[in-house]
This record gives sequence, C-alpha cells and structure tokens, in this order.
Amino acid sequence: MELQQAIEKYYEYRTKLKALGYVNYLISWDTETEAPLGCLEERSKQVGVLSEMSYQLERSKEYIELVSYLNNNIDQLDDILKVEIKKTNKALQQSLKIPMDELVEFSILMSKSASIWANAKVNNDYSLFKDTLAEIINFSKKMVKYLETEELKGYNVLLDQYEEGMTKEKYDKFFALLKEEIVPLVKEISKQQKPINKIVNKKYDINKQKIFADYLMDVMCFDKNRGLMKESEHPFTSGYGSSDVRVTNHYYEDLVLSSVFSAIHELGHGTYEQQCNPELDSTYLSGGTSMAMHESQSRFYENIVGRSYEFWKRHYPKLKELFEEELSDVSLEEFYRYANDVECSLIRVEADELTYPLHIMVRYEIEKMIIEGNVSVDELPTIWNRLYKEYLGLDVPNDKLGILQDVHWSGGSFGYFPTYALGSAYGAQLLYAMKKDLNFEEECSKENLKAINEWLKEKIHIYGATKSPEELLIASTGETFDAKYYVKYLKEKYQKIYNI
Repeated sequence: MELQQAIEKYYEYRTKLKALGYVNYLISWDTETEAPLGCLEERSKQVGVLSEMSYQLERSKEYIELVSYLNNNIDQLDDILKVEIKKTNKALQQSLKIPMDELVEFSILMSKSASIWANAKVNNDYSLFKDTLAEIINFSKKMVKYLETEELKGYNVLLDQYEEGMTKEKYDKFFALLKEEIVPLVKEISKQQKPINKIVNKKYDINKQKIFADYLMDVMCFDKNRGLMKESEHPFTSGYGSSDVRVTNHYYEDLVLSSVFSAIHELGHGTYEQQCNPELDSTYLSGGTSMAMHESQSRFYENIVGRSYEFWKRHYPKLKELFEEELSDVSLEEFYRYANDVECSLIRVEADELTYPLHIMVRYEIEKMIIEGNVSVDELPTIWNRLYKEYLGLDVPNDKLGILQDVHWSGGSFGYFPTYALGSAYGAQLLYAMKKDLNFEEECSKENLKAINEWLKEKIHIYGATKSPEELLIASTGETFDAKYYVKYLKEKYQKIYNI
C-alpha cells in the first residue's frame, strides 16, 4: 500500500469513529443533564451496541495494520498527523491489551454509574453506590494489570493516562512541597479572627443567579453560538470540537458564590475548547492537551482572574444590581475578602484556592490505597473521614459531604484528581509569564477578558493537543514546570490579604 492511500484510508476510519464518538458524547451529555432515570436501562443497551461498533472498527485487522504502517513511516507524515498517529498508536496498543468483551461491559457500566452515584448522593446513602463502585474498582485494577510495562507499574499506569509522564514519585514530591510551604500558611491564617460574613445566611434567587452566570459568559467572551450552559448535580464541561462546547453549573439559594465561581471555572474549560484551532476538529487532536493543562485554564480564570480585586471592582456592581437587597450592606472590599476567605471546609468544589490542594491530597492518598492496597469499598468512608480530620481538622458528618461528593470515581477516573493541583501550579507559572506581556491587573478590570483570552489562545489554546504540556510551558514561559511559582503566587496573595 502506498503511503497516501494508507493516509486516506485512515481518515475514513477516523471519520466513522469520530461520528460514533459524537453520538456517545451526546448521550453522555443528556444522561448527566436531563435524561429521566427510567430510560437508563434501555439506554445502556444502546450504548453497549455503539461501543461494540467502535471497538470492532478499532480492532479490525485493516485499521490496526493502517495505524501500524503509518507509525512505522511516521517521519514521512506532516507534523500534525505525526503527533496524531503517535498518540493513536499508543492508545490502540493499550486498548488491544484489554479484552473487547470487558471493554464493552465496562462501557455499559459507565452508561449508568453516574446516575447511580447521583441518586446515592441525593439520598445520602453510600450503600446505593458501593456495589457499583466495587465493580468500577475491580475493572480499574484489571486494566492496570493489562497495561503495566517495565516502566509503569500499579497506580502509575493510571496517572500516566491523565498526565503523560507524571508518576506517583513526582506527585509525592510535588505534594510534599505544598505540605512544607502551604500547610503552615493555612494554619497561621486559621488562627486569625474572621470578620463577620454578611453574605451568608441569606437567600439568593436562583433565576437571578442564572442571569449573572449568563452575564459572565459575555465577560469571558464565551461564544454562545458554539456553546451553552445547563444545570447538573456536579458542574462539568464537555464538547466535541471547537464548535460544540457545553458547560453546566449548579445553583444553591444559600450559596451565591458557589454558582459564580463554578460558572467561571467551567467557562475557563470551555474557553480553552472554543479557542483551539478549528482545523483540528476533524482530528483526534482537538481540545486540551492534558487534564492538568485543562485544569490550569479553568482554575486560572476562576481563581487568578475571577477572585482578583480588579475583576470585582468592575463586575461587583452588576451582581449588586441583581441582589440589591441581599448585598446592600456588603462593600466591594468586604466582598473581595469573602471571595478569598481561607477556611478548612468539607467540599472540594467549594474550597478556597489555598486549602484546595489539601482536598486533592485526600483523594490522592485514597486512590493509592485503592489501586495498590487491599482496602474494601466498605472501608472507604472511614478512611475518607480519617484523612479529612488529619489534613483539614474536620469531622465529616455524612457521606454526601464525604465519600459521595465527587462524580469522578463513578466514571472510573482514578488518577484524575492529582491533575487538579498540578493544573493550579501550571496556571501560576503562566501568570508570571503573562505579566511580562500584559498589564494583568488592568486587563482584569476591563469589560471583558478579550486580551487575556488572546494571550492564552496564542500561547496554549490554539495548539490543541498537538503539543505536550512541557512543550507549551517551555514555549510560553521559557522554563519546564516549576512548582515554585505556585507557592510564590499563593504566598504573595494571601500574605497580603491577611497581613502576614
């Protein structure tokens, strides 16, 4: 077969596989936003059929030979296809190690596990989810055994799935630095007497919260022709290429800041997706390059931009206009302080940015036990509660506020959580590089974030997954990853706020 014929044939397979992926994406979106519970059993059967169709294409002799042939001739491919084939071949070789019937069975389980988790959380009943979680853990452990190599063993197999090149040893070193530098700062701040919080213990109309979330979409220049926002139990972002990007939010009458910062966070993810080169949409390289780099963008917008004084100097009047009575006695300075309040709390997604890594460390430690230890699902709530007491000094009153609070394990996403903390560190490193080119504070105070978006588009977003996080960091900051910028950012910001 000639090289050009092989490329064209590969494109035919890719078109079919992406079409099937698009259908599965739409089903997943519907399942997590508004599908009735009664449809899940029948839906799971259809997902099984679609998954089997995908696996049959991916495991056909012709497709495997095509990818292998192109990988063997990779130096003759253009730069974009070269990266895609390298990634595709790695994923294919890994998938071939897992029996197809087990992958189909797992896909069926995944089609209903998120709803089972959500039901357990709403009812504060871990027993409704633990058997499903046990099935997910068993598959994850089997997958590790299938995918282990001389270089990657145990939990490292899963960590590499979400952030290629990251290992337990590297994460241990990263978290050790945070424990050494940040935990003492948290303890010092915790000793201070907190001002009375005038925002809490009030009711904030949910329809008005949705109006402000819509306003934030405009502030962040989120293209509503290519994206939308809906509601879900756990906020998330999904999409298919740069032209279909969807985010969700949640709204609580007594937690107005929750919906505000959740919206900014998810719109940060969405901005990354929308600003990828549209020419990559037909490839496997559209979207963010890694989980941590994706998280660097959402947390950059949420915390570094969205919790800045300059941002709220511009946009607090709009929020106050909507909640004139509720915020009548809350000044801009007080609001800024509340938005950056440091307090050890139970819920990860509600945590302030200083204590947030501690929440990640709890999950990281548990995942190591799950994958490399012999803990049972019955023990997990107790372990969770013990670590929250150890790391954050808190007693966990129930499983809804504890082991059931996150959706990730219901999707089999072991190895994902550490990328959240790593992403925050990436974002801080990008901040100091951005400040060399822009007056960052001035841009935060403008009507919209166009200039910040453009900088991130040029340095990060436009490349999609064609470059690795390391390549992007070197190109945009002139250095490889260095966690010192994260520590510097957190210390500079919170020592100033708390006069330390």
